[in-house]
Amino acid sequence: MTNREAPVHVDSGHLWLVDKPAGLTSHDVVWRLRRRLPGRPRVGHAGTLDPFATGLLVAFSGRSTRLVRYLVGLDKRYDARVRLGARSATGDPEGPIELSGVRASSGDLAGALATLTGSIDQQVPGLSAVRVDGERLYRRVRRGEAPERPTRSVVIHDLQVMDQHPDLEWVDLSVHCSSGTYIRQIATDLGEALGCGGYCEALRRTHVGAMAINDATTLEAICTDDGLPLLDGLAHLPMRELTGPEAVDVAHGRPLADGSPAGPLVLAAEGVLIAVGRCDGSGIVRVEVGLS
Repeated sequence: MTNREAPVHVDSGHLWLVDKPAGLTSHDVVWRLRRRLPGRPRVGHAGTLDPFATGLLVAFSGRSTRLVRYLVGLDKRYDARVRLGARSATGDPEGPIELSGVRASSGDLAGALATLTGSIDQQVPGLSAVRVDGERLYRRVRRGEAPERPTRSVVIHDLQVMDQHPDLEWVDLSVHCSSGTYIRQIATDLGEALGCGGYCEALRRTHVGAMAINDATTLEAICTDDGLPLLDGLAHLPMRELTGPEAVDVAHGRPLADGSPAGPLVLAAEGVLIAVGRCDGSGIVRVEVGLS
């Protein structure tokens, strides 16, 4: 067997689906996960969760942290409880919170939700990490400034009521949305549409793309063999199964002839991720992220 035909063995880290508890930042989860893994490898996550929120945090360890870029645009799903009749300065339980003294009407709920569904321009919350004039928005707000808050185009694919208080003191929502959507702002906007104020009292992320919270592991239960194959995190991308010689070429960064449409292409051999390439539309795939 020549070197060109030799199999390629890649040990480039794992995919981790973590059930984040309330009270921890996403950075806290990454730090704790790193400390639990042999050799304390580099760990990166795909999509921040606020400290009060719980649910699915997708993380990569080792060299595979470079794959995060391919997940950041995936749709998300959340379960959220919106507390009505009150306003929060942060849009969440951290407050401060002020009661409005106004009660919502259940007859207006469907219409209010309809205005928040579909392609919308959503205003960024004041306490967000978006940069305005080169500085994080939340820093300016906490200094007492009132900068203009930018808007961003997002898509709310589905917004369903799962449960509600008989007097509409709260409503539980199931949200399917595009990446970059602020659930806190949905809660605030719903409260304003109902004329009573509202904020996101509880939030749980249940899906990132096709990855689900049911497959996640708590931080306390994570063992070194709980990591998932890297291919599981890239199932939304087209894949090319490589022959032995092709796998060796790709592992060494050589381009590959392929007729796939332009865009990222997963390159794997015998169920192992070798690299992610990018098709340029001319029949050539060049390695974008190599994992050998």
